[in-house]
Amino acid sequence: MKTLRLMAVAVCLVAVPTGVLAQDRVGRVIAEALKESPLRDNLRQLTDEVGGRVPGTPAMEEALKWGEAALKAAGADSVKVERFTIAQGWAEGTTSLEIAAPVRFKVRAVSAGWGPVLPATRARVVDVGEGTKEDFARAGNIGGKIALVHTDVLKTWDDLFNEYFKAPPIIAQAVSAKALAIAFIATREHDILYRHINTMNGRVDKVPQLIVAREDGERVARLIAAGKAVDAEISIPNRIAGPITTGNVVAELRGSELPNEWVVLGAHLDSWELGTGALDNGCNAALVVDALRAIKASGLQPRRSIRFILFSGEEQGMLGSRAYVEAHRSEMDNGIAAVVFDEGIGAVTGFSVNGRKDIVAPVKALIQPLEQWNATELTDDVVVGTDNLDFMFEGVPNLVANQKEANYLVNYHATSDTFDKVDFAELKKHVAMAAAMAFAIADSPSRLAPRQTRAQIEQTLHESKGDEQLKAFGLWDEWSQGKRGRSK
Repeated sequence: MKTLRLMAVAVCLVAVPTGVLAQDRVGRVIAEALKESPLRDNLRQLTDEVGGRVPGTPAMEEALKWGEAALKAAGADSVKVERFTIAQGWAEGTTSLEIAAPVRFKVRAVSAGWGPVLPATRARVVDVGEGTKEDFARAGNIGGKIALVHTDVLKTWDDLFNEYFKAPPIIAQAVSAKALAIAFIATREHDILYRHINTMNGRVDKVPQLIVAREDGERVARLIAAGKAVDAEISIPNRIAGPITTGNVVAELRGSELPNEWVVLGAHLDSWELGTGALDNGCNAALVVDALRAIKASGLQPRRSIRFILFSGEEQGMLGSRAYVEAHRSEMDNGIAAVVFDEGIGAVTGFSVNGRKDIVAPVKALIQPLEQWNATELTDDVVVGTDNLDFMFEGVPNLVANQKEANYLVNYHATSDTFDKVDFAELKKHVAMAAAMAFAIADSPSRLAPRQTRAQIEQTLHESKGDEQLKAFGLWDEWSQGKRGRSK
């Protein structure tokens, strides 16, 4: 899963000037962040030598070792791996889809993440258009058949949001109609394949799902439109395991005056494995490491502690950040803010405050050093698809970096998400921004805002329409039933 948001609304307030001393301290951090560092080689090791990182796999374990070693080398006061459990482990087998009639050809395809096993079989392919209720009705009986779903080419953040938004009702209708499987036509052209997941709890999904190469899927659709009966031979031999253990890598720089109060700077370390997870989200995992290095190298100690966290299990439903919050729930009153990066390498334009209008003025005061990169716009949209979510559910102020699309979308979760796609000149700027924001918040004389109560959190979600997103992605029930988030 990834950063999912409603249309961002810019929050325009008059900036509150920061003190000269505070700006000088942040300026020293920025200067250190822009110096030469191990950033490039750290990311090269993570992507080229470790590769794609799915929780429960040997590669993920190597990634945890990478994170621990890199954060220690960066100068952390302490580093540890905090373990947690995911309900089921998963790995793709040798997925196969071949059209057998009226003409034989192989369809390039991959299984959706945490999809169930489908033994080898032969079945009719039925075109269900975009998968609306009306489309399914027109398709007639799809019991035991493969439902082919059309998609738009991915071009904008809103397209990505809609891709996730549309999937749950399509899956529900396919399950209700007893479809054998769903074949989503890829939203990328030129045979680029990628992996999505449509279950947010670490458990295997209800129906087999495929992503099929756009060119192949459209060929199948044209055959059906020409009145041909299209049969396919399909096999999805995914490997399903019981509960698996993975972990978050947590480092800390201790504060000088209020060490028990803390700011999180985080990014997820896990990735899908078709590529090597450079843009999503290796570049930002390396950013977190380098931000720690920059702050340490500045020789400055912020008033409060900063926790640098590399989360696991984000792609399975933000499971690592949830596990962290639940394990540290007794400390949430001391949580000053959580700052998260998770949108690749496109230029940072500012941050989402996730509906927390009460933090806009203090953040505006702290963000001024980022004017040199035109990165001071704050938006009040709510982000529900990355590792800020459970901090938000606990009432902790949280910020997510807003970034331009750049080359992120075409390579998102894809075979093409590799080291060569990273713009390191841009990434160095992002390191400076991340280090500056984390340090400025931790070093501020006062908190951004109090921790919200449960009633205030729910009001914020309603006012920002974050509740609508949570419902669409099946995340609202856990909140509304009190199974997730602050209890009072």
